Amino acid sequence: MCSVVILRRPGEPWPLLLGANRDEMVTRPSLAPARHWADRPDVVAGLDSLSGGSWMGVNDAGVVACVLNRVGSLGPAPGKRSRGELVLEALDHATAGDAAAALAALDATAWRSFNLVIADEDQAFWLRNRGEGTPAVEVLPVPAGLSLLTAHDLNDLAAPRIARFLPLLRQAPAPDPAAEDWSGWQVLLATRDQAEPQHGLCIQTEYGFATVSSSLLALPRRPQRLDEAPRRPLWLYADGRPDQTPWTRLDLG
Repeated sequence: MCSVVILRRPGEPWPLLLGANRDEMVTRPSLAPARHWADRPDVVAGLDSLSGGSWMGVNDAGVVACVLNRVGSLGPAPGKRSRGELVLEALDHATAGDAAAALAALDATAWRSFNLVIADEDQAFWLRNRGEGTPAVEVLPVPAGLSLLTAHDLNDLAAPRIARFLPLLRQAPAPDPAAEDWSGWQVLLATRDQAEPQHGLCIQTEYGFATVSSSLLALPRRPQRLDEAPRRPLWLYADGRPDQTPWTRLDLG
């Protein structure tokens, strides 16, 4: 499973903040987020070298998308499309609302089960494909404030990881993107649980499944005055387990 922290603050200078740990088999090759797709020059996203898709990305219109497996659905399956395609499909749209509507129209049975976050400055959604032959992708809103999504439902306190870390994240100081201060979230995203490895936000198992990268992403508010210059999103990226690897700022130009 992966973990995505979502902080929505409508009206703030940085109205959307995301923290995301990617959990994957350590042998699966990937490339750090960049403009990898010639046919999508406005997309910055991580590249899954096996499938050609992505786990997380942002486009120049200010739409961000992240995909997560649901419980019991790790890895590919015969006859199913790669869930990494969903991130790129979402980033073909100029607003989160348009992207969510387009993906809701897809045939859910073409993929294994997934959770998908789609957000922009104004709106945020999580899309749920329960699998098991369910034909529809469900679109649900992400409320204002702080939420946590894993392989379970959003803010599902029956999930041990969410039950442990959601209160801690809500108590942690909010990131300050302008100062590049994400320290409260960084400590938690780097937290491992030695007794129950799957219950930490940062994991390392004996069978090669681990947290392989971590992202901190902030979307800026659009200019409010004619003399106010637009700002780009800010993305800090750790290309490895975040308890061992520093976050560095990506060039989104």
